[in-house]
Amino acid sequence: MNGHEFLKKLRRYGKSRGLVPEFVARQGKGSHGTVLLGQHRTTLKDRRKEIGKGLLAKMLADLCIDPNDF
Repeated sequence: MNGHEFLKKLRRYGKSRGLVPEFVARQGKGSHGTVLLGQHRTTLKDRRKEIGKGLLAKMLADLCIDPNDF
């Protein structure tokens, strides 16, 4: 899964729970940005590159999302 696919799935996840995820590119260094979901946030690396399993698990934990629900 790359960054674009992650944001797409996150939008679907948020919509089903009444939350609106937001990607803020200016709050990151280089190609990184910040993803906000409710009061939780995480950093998303380059949206074109693949996200490894470990990083994906960390990002979901930062956003308080159960990986089985995502």
